[in-house]
Amino acid sequence: MDKSKKYLITGGSGFLGNALIGRLVDTGFYNLVVIARNEGELIKLQDKFPMVEIIAGDIADSYICEKACHDVDGIFHLAAFKHVRMAETNTYRCVRSNIVGTINLLNMSLKYRPDIFVLISTDKAANIRGIYGATKLIGEKLAEEFSNVNNKTQYRIVRYGNVWNSTGSFITKWRPLMSAGQEVIVTDPKATRFFFTVDDAVSLIFRSIDGGKDAKPFVPKMKAVSMGTVLKACQEVYGKCPVKIIGLQAGENMHETLDGKAFSNEVEQYTKDDFIKEFLCHTK
Repeated sequence: MDKSKKYLITGGSGFLGNALIGRLVDTGFYNLVVIARNEGELIKLQDKFPMVEIIAGDIADSYICEKACHDVDGIFHLAAFKHVRMAETNTYRCVRSNIVGTINLLNMSLKYRPDIFVLISTDKAANIRGIYGATKLIGEKLAEEFSNVNNKTQYRIVRYGNVWNSTGSFITKWRPLMSAGQEVIVTDPKATRFFFTVDDAVSLIFRSIDGGKDAKPFVPKMKAVSMGTVLKACQEVYGKCPVKIIGLQAGENMHETLDGKAFSNEVEQYTKDDFIKEFLCHTK
């Protein structure tokens, strides 16, 4: 990457997008373009990073993608319809964002041939149970296909687990409820998940550029944790509360995998105390 060049971030007003922009700006990258739908969050983003060019719009709109991509040297594609359960009942929206939007951006990469195209994917694409994982796997396969016909652009795929404390995640709901001693909902305490801090998630993006292979998922070695352990850790930090267990919901896996081989119940696990130290000390 070159600080004199221009880079596009889709979904830039989101939790991870905001962190990526912050890291880029902090390291001297000021020529940035952001696409996002949320007008209110875009206003906040503009106030926080006044040097960033803002484009309000949807990546499923080919005109918006054309407007954003015509002079950029790299694309960080973070925008997605991410909520697993909501994707099951909003299939059209999920497909429109995660497949149509990705196709639009990939078409722009073929037309303008930027240096890099980084697609943020998910562990749900390695063990498909629902619509969200299916759309992200299709996105991965599309990136691989485009890499076969465009050798000017380095295509990278990064597979994530859950980014801790991200917008709309369970912890953002648990925290105030636990603090007030109110009931929280848990799907299954035995379910295991990979969790990333947002700083680690951003660092992984840059690691994929340097160490990844064209259109092959870049997968880190990660520890995992059971939701029962997460619950105990959170209650220790935020306060005891009643718990309602509802079972796995549509589109959810009992255990996740980043590479289709090692599942989250088979890798090294966080203890309660390790999880508190790694994830909860900074999110009280």
